Amino acid sequence: MELDSQIERLRAETPGCGTLAHFNNAGCALTPQPVMAGLVGHLNLEQEAGGYEAADLAAGRIDNFYRAFASLLNCRSDEIAFVENATRAWDMVFYAIPFQPGDRVITGQAEYASNYLAMLQLQQRRGITIDIIPDNASGTLCLDTLKNRISPRTRLIAITHIASQVGTVQPAAQVGEIARDNDILFLLDACQSAGQLPLDTQTLHCDLLTGTGRKYLRGPRGTGFLYVNQDVLHRLEPPFIDLHSAHWIDRESYRFRPDARRFENWECFVAGKIALGVAADYARELGLARIQTRIAQLVSQLRKNLAAMPGTTVYENTANCSGIVTFSSSGEDPVTLQQRLRRAGINTSVAKRANAVVDTELRQVGDVNRASLHYYNTADEIERFVDVLSSRR
Repeated sequence: MELDSQIERLRAETPGCGTLAHFNNAGCALTPQPVMAGLVGHLNLEQEAGGYEAADLAAGRIDNFYRAFASLLNCRSDEIAFVENATRAWDMVFYAIPFQPGDRVITGQAEYASNYLAMLQLQQRRGITIDIIPDNASGTLCLDTLKNRISPRTRLIAITHIASQVGTVQPAAQVGEIARDNDILFLLDACQSAGQLPLDTQTLHCDLLTGTGRKYLRGPRGTGFLYVNQDVLHRLEPPFIDLHSAHWIDRESYRFRPDARRFENWECFVAGKIALGVAADYARELGLARIQTRIAQLVSQLRKNLAAMPGTTVYENTANCSGIVTFSSSGEDPVTLQQRLRRAGINTSVAKRANAVVDTELRQVGDVNRASLHYYNTADEIERFVDVLSSRR
């Protein structure tokens, strides 16, 4: 069954759809009622029973987080960790790699600020080298250049599946094959792709994958997840540990957990963890392939309408696009346009140049407007969006 036939129900489960057109799903999507019920239900239980006691009572719902993401990502549940956000998940595994002076990290030009800043820090602290692979004419990472840049000192390939500032989908599976063939760790930032594209860790050939709950998975803020391939776990030492991630043996020794939860803390947002598991199940039950198809149909309409508007520039230049559409409107500052749309009941965002300095410099763009669609958006909302956008002209 295609999602088109379920949109009325899905929108009914999303109260925000009744009052606004939410085109800011790459920032934070609207949470559906089943996810909110999981979140609030546990918070109420904590209020009534006590925090520790509530966790004991909800042990099965807490453990469901691991089962849900194992199913979503086609991996083992002991390869999954709960982390408070995507950046912390990415940092935990990046700083766990035992880099030595002269080691090289390959990344793409579209890398997000937080990830690249961590690379810069280790460039200064440990003497690693950052190799940036430019995009080709279609806006995707050049695979031939990637192959040619690999050297005996390459320790990691780290790319962002879908960037925050442009909606092109990068060829992650092909990058993963190259990393596997050269026995190089592959870290995939799936912050924007989790929840809108099928993610199979086996076909992606990734060793490490990170993501957030609040975006296309429609989970709560303050939640994230991490996948660590069991085969590489022994090569990674978390940058900090506690009594959950390691076992204290005696005064002089400790032992790490044998699973991905060595990257967790004992204290966490339990209600958020439960709700994120619900969100993963919700997406999986709808079907990621169906979600991807629905989003692609909506984005095609939006891009077509924007391209037909005089004075409007759309920055995605490939058919391999996601739910993110970035654009600019001549004569109107991006923040001013965002605020005008918000007053009309349409949520969008601004993709800032400072969050992707390498990419924006190479593409010679500044701050741009970003509309990011999800399956619960509609053709009527797109028409309304275009009408408001053109009303100033």
